[in-house]
Amino acid sequence: MGSSTVSSSKLLFRQLFEKDSSTYTYLLADISHPDRSALLIDPVDKTVDRDLSLIKDLGLKLIYAMNTHVHADHVTGTGLIKSKVPSAKSVISKASGSKADLLIVPGDKIQIGNLFLEVRATPGHTLGCVTYVTGGGPDQPHPKMAFTGDALLIRGCGRTDFQGGSSEQLYKSVHSQIFTLPKETLIYPAHDYRGFTVSTVGEEMQYNPRLTKDEETYKSIMQNLNLPYPKMIDIAVPANMVCGLQDLTSKSS
Repeated sequence: MGSSTVSSSKLLFRQLFEKDSSTYTYLLADISHPDRSALLIDPVDKTVDRDLSLIKDLGLKLIYAMNTHVHADHVTGTGLIKSKVPSAKSVISKASGSKADLLIVPGDKIQIGNLFLEVRATPGHTLGCVTYVTGGGPDQPHPKMAFTGDALLIRGCGRTDFQGGSSEQLYKSVHSQIFTLPKETLIYPAHDYRGFTVSTVGEEMQYNPRLTKDEETYKSIMQNLNLPYPKMIDIAVPANMVCGLQDLTSKSS
């Protein structure tokens, strides 16, 4: 588990890790509210039991299981979560073209108790990528927290060579929707492959080896990454288009 330097008497926050795909899952809850409402961001099917056990131990009520985008490297845990916690709602962007209980658009607010996350569109890695940002105001977490999915990684960014990706679009997304946040905003990505757990907007604006470059240099870098085809993509993408409900995929085929 990771720790956070956020100050809020209301927020309970946990950063969880799935080692095979190097995915971070984030648990947020308003523990000052009688309902002790909680949400998960980017759950993984392999670690659903761990995550739900933690939620039970902490006396929380899971309201939302959310995805930042349609992942290509693992199967989301949202479908499995719904089979175990039927009252929980799956969430993904409308632009993703995926199925979910709640299809969100930019500007939407996801509420848990008296805390909320704002939805920002950050396409480029995929067409439907969003970033979830904690709300403003004295009763919300400070500094802000941004859950950037694969759009902005710590000292990196998501690849742009499949699933409707566009290096030009990703560059614009990060600069207009993430780098405009306060510099102390904490960056929590969907993955990290080197052991980093958190960064800040200010750090990435200064040290990110790709996104600090001018747009043409950045696009050249992205065109020459020569990355291998994601080994899970043929399984993960179809499953994630129905929020991880593999049974639905087989029945409809």
